[in-house]
Amino acid sequence: MGMVKFDHLNEPAKSRRIQLLTAAFLIVMAAGCVDEGGKENLVITGSTTVLPAVERCAVVFNLAQDEIGVQVSSGGSGRGIQDVASGLADIGMASREVKESEVNQFGNHFVEHLIGYDAIAVVVSKEIYDAGVTGLSSDEVSKIYSGEIYNWKYVGGPDEMILSVARIPGSGTGDTFNEMIMGSTKAETEGVEVNAMENAEIKTLIVQSDKAIGYLGIGYAKTGELGAVALDGIAPSAANVKNRTYKLSRPLYLYTWNGTSKTEAEFINFVLGPEGQRIMEEVGFFPAASSGQM
Repeated sequence: MGMVKFDHLNEPAKSRRIQLLTAAFLIVMAAGCVDEGGKENLVITGSTTVLPAVERCAVVFNLAQDEIGVQVSSGGSGRGIQDVASGLADIGMASREVKESEVNQFGNHFVEHLIGYDAIAVVVSKEIYDAGVTGLSSDEVSKIYSGEIYNWKYVGGPDEMILSVARIPGSGTGDTFNEMIMGSTKAETEGVEVNAMENAEIKTLIVQSDKAIGYLGIGYAKTGELGAVALDGIAPSAANVKNRTYKLSRPLYLYTWNGTSKTEAEFINFVLGPEGQRIMEEVGFFPAASSGQM
């Protein structure tokens, strides 16, 4: 393969390409490397749902010792799985299991670490919730996202057009929602008007609208600025998520590749330990059913 040439690019494009290549190079260099002070770097990327808890765990872990420096960034479950398989990260965060297509693409060397449980909350704008839409059936939500139901009046709400917000492809949250509500991760969602990259972006869109519906990790839904609706008559409460009666309950994972190194295990054990599991609960998640350390 010959050297990549940039002569055909304009100056802004050249600059952007160089920035992207530089960023990728720095991530590769950081993963599994030791810095000048002798501290080993541990790079973690992936799910925006898992991010707040793992990020907070990393802060506490980094302060508690000076041998390992943990760096955490988001990008979605698909990115975390791809990064850990390709060596761009040491640990990948995911709000879903690795897909068969990903195993076929990268190989069957993923090591799965269950760290807790989450629920995907179906949320609506506060104005819609206050107008009486406090619960929806799975069928109603499916028809909203397929475009069959397009006005809130058909589900007991005001005479307002529905603004449907969804996650972009590759999101663990989006894949779980599509599989469990729409029937397939590849389901057509013709009713979607806006696609968002992250949970925080969906929350912002719902809060800023007076007629929207979306779905996000329950940790992002615990405010009075939007309404988390009951699904099929079951609220996304702690008890309902733990006993899995709430339909959109899901496990949360950290993935390592081709085994788990001593450094990776130290951080994962921290997440699975008492302090890490307490942080998971503070963020809005629920502890792993079995949190035995490695």
